[in-house]
Amino acid sequence: MHLLIDGYGGVPAKLWDAQGLKRFLDEYPPTLNMTKLCEPQVLTYQGPKVEDHGVSGFVVIAESHISFHTFPNRGYVNIDVFSCKSFDSDRVIGDVRELFGLSEVRTWLLDRGLEHLERGVEASARAAD
Repeated sequence: MHLLIDGYGGVPAKLWDAQGLKRFLDEYPPTLNMTKLCEPQVLTYQGPKVEDHGVSGFVVIAESHISFHTFPNRGYVNIDVFSCKSFDSDRVIGDVRELFGLSEVRTWLLDRGLEHLERGVEASARAAD
């Protein structure tokens, strides 16, 4: 599954909170029954265009990754949760609405790579015969 979220109307202070966002990436994977493989990476960006300033972060999980890019001066964030196993996408949407204080979200949910799991089971069963 690959959940993509575009969040609008976020609270700038929440979108700038690099420590809070790092804590979220550190603590959130187990709530989705995912396995964190490394410490989260969170970086602040302040380039030539003030509207592009923000915080980006990701954590690699055994199932794939969770990432975000915030744009506090626009009240905008985009978030990806990519996993080779199912998770509660409605829960994630509600949790990030609260985390960033979002007033509106657009979401897309894609099934990606799940057929390899079925093929792997079929291949393993054939090899065992």
